[in-house]
Amino acid sequence: MKKKTAQPNQNSVKKDKQASFQHLPENKQGFYILSQPKRIQKEIMDKLSDRKLVRILNYLDPDEATDILQNINQKKRKNILKKLGKEIRNKIEFLIKFDPRTAAGMMSLDYVEVDKNINFEQLSRIIKKHERRTGKFPTILAVKDGFLQGELPPHVLALAKRKERISKHIKKVPSIKYNKKETEIVAAFKKHPHNKIVVLDENKGILGIIYSDDILRQIGKQSAKSLRDFAGVSDEEDVLDSALTKVKNRYKWLIINLATAFLAAFVVSLFQKTISSFVLLAVYMPVVAGMGGNAGTQTLAVVVRGLALKEINPATARRVIINEILAGGINGVINGSLVAIIATLWSKNPLLGLIIALAMIINLIIAGFFGAIIPLIMKWTGKDPATSATIFITTATDVFGFLAFLGLAAILL
Repeated sequence: MKKKTAQPNQNSVKKDKQASFQHLPENKQGFYILSQPKRIQKEIMDKLSDRKLVRILNYLDPDEATDILQNINQKKRKNILKKLGKEIRNKIEFLIKFDPRTAAGMMSLDYVEVDKNINFEQLSRIIKKHERRTGKFPTILAVKDGFLQGELPPHVLALAKRKERISKHIKKVPSIKYNKKETEIVAAFKKHPHNKIVVLDENKGILGIIYSDDILRQIGKQSAKSLRDFAGVSDEEDVLDSALTKVKNRYKWLIINLATAFLAAFVVSLFQKTISSFVLLAVYMPVVAGMGGNAGTQTLAVVVRGLALKEINPATARRVIINEILAGGINGVINGSLVAIIATLWSKNPLLGLIIALAMIINLIIAGFFGAIIPLIMKWTGKDPATSATIFITTATDVFGFLAFLGLAAILL
């Protein structure tokens, strides 16, 4: 008798994560922790001694160490900070004051701030001092009266004369206010690609730098979150979580979907006599509903992307909605004509073909309208449009699609 293969449960997943962590060299363990979901991070760190955590943090930059310490309770965090070196401790204590989801929470302190009128010989001494203290070559930011003027590219150091002033070699660098949210940082980076963005305080003084690798990592997180949100999956769900954990994370979405499915079924039940008289209608119902759902999802994807990139605002929203309705109508005519020809040839009933074509046009217009307006309403009411907009859009296209198709059939057939 063959043995059944055991499914991985939550305890075995935890053990796998712990084992993977333990087998890594100490200088890579911190990066492994950062790559895991917050729940897994906490489970790993709960099993580590303060001394072990201190050794791991010493291999990380202060901003990365701050990300890890933000997932530890305050008492343990204080004990660990006391055991860290003065240089890294001061930087972490400065960074940890900021909301991790803002520009200040993402920034690094690996830079030097110099007056734009100094010469390269003076700059060389400043850089050497920074390197002795941190072991790293810094980003060089030029200022005038404390205000950012730009960045000095590193390659210039090898070409410039010692007594030459740095001012004529300064290049512009993008900046952002310290309290801007992650989505705004990502949008700024996409619009003005650069290898760094300078973070400024309320008085336009320099607070730190966000490097491109941090921004790209955040874009990756947002993409993964969007995929989970569209599917109704928790962002804390791991691929190897137990079946029970997956059920807990998903069942609410499925119940909402079930409720909306019953609403569509109720609309169909209103036309039982029509369907009984023309059984062939049941064959085409999924076509009308499916096309509406697909068109609505296409519109949703475009609008959500526009919202994420700050391309849609109250001034442009009306144009977005009108354009999506028009696009839906035109696509409805194209697809409706095709399905009308197929239905006429297959069913030998031109009137049925006309009904399907009209229902398709109506449903794709509805898909364009609801696909645009639902994410806008959710965004402006403080809700994430990716998390549940698909449920409402699909409900609208199912309900109105069936209503248009069966209603026209009841009138014309």
